[in-house]
Amino acid sequence: MPLTPDQLAEIETARANPQPTLRAVSPGMEAHLFRAHPVLDHGFVRVIDYMGDDAAIVQAARVSYGAGTKHVSNDEGLIRYLMRHWHSTPFEMCEVKFHVKLPVFVARQWIRHRTANVNEYSARYSILDREFYIPEASALAAQSTVNNQGRGEVLEGAEAARVLAWLKSDAAQAYDHYEAMLSQDGQQGLARELARMNLPMNIYTQWYWKCDLHNLFHFLRLRADAHAQYEIRVYAELMAQITAEWVPLAFRAFEDYRMGGVTLSSKAIDALKRMLRGEAVTQESSGMSKGEWREFQEVWG
Repeated sequence: MPLTPDQLAEIETARANPQPTLRAVSPGMEAHLFRAHPVLDHGFVRVIDYMGDDAAIVQAARVSYGAGTKHVSNDEGLIRYLMRHWHSTPFEMCEVKFHVKLPVFVARQWIRHRTANVNEYSARYSILDREFYIPEASALAAQSTVNNQGRGEVLEGAEAARVLAWLKSDAAQAYDHYEAMLSQDGQQGLARELARMNLPMNIYTQWYWKCDLHNLFHFLRLRADAHAQYEIRVYAELMAQITAEWVPLAFRAFEDYRMGGVTLSSKAIDALKRMLRGEAVTQESSGMSKGEWREFQEVWG
């Protein structure tokens, strides 16, 4: 269970006591504020705080005061121009703070995005809960034969059952030993900062993750992509849904130019121009490497 009944009651109490403010608010984000959205078997994502909306992006770009233009079409056009021409600083005027509960191995992948402010639950001071990520059988896959970072065919039958049994038993045994090392019953008990090293990578941790919109878009472009690892992708996909309701104009531009767009090298542009003129272009005549040519064909083939 991602949250206890007491935690859920605290969230409902917080949402039942709104405060008046002169700050710009986003109705879409207000609907998500404090609520916990479940992810995986024990994880969640919830918005703790945010700053700014679509109008804040426009206001920053124009360095104006007040709400700026009242013509939404003009605001959307400016936001699309900013996104199209990679003018990132206006998007940095918006920020969001997430509370995320996630498996440690996902956190270690996530933390590679170094453009956020992070504060993680400390196992030096507190004892971690007995909660482990145990994937669904459909998420158990063999190593890909063509991608060293990817998955291949889904495991089936006895092999899948054996892997699941190992994951469950290894996690349970590791936590039993963790508790035994911490125990002071008839012994001093090992320090928490040392006992934690026995825990597996699928145990859950929590953190507060604060990021501006520009860097959040970068995170979503990589982690909400179909090629991203499933366990981090489901978090990113949920955060993308929340972001779409927070800044709908900016998110539509992001979907169009970043998620749905492609970046072409000068060689690829030259090859495309030649193809449009009716010329026959090969990998050798394009000057592109085999990998570049394959990716070019995937887009334009």
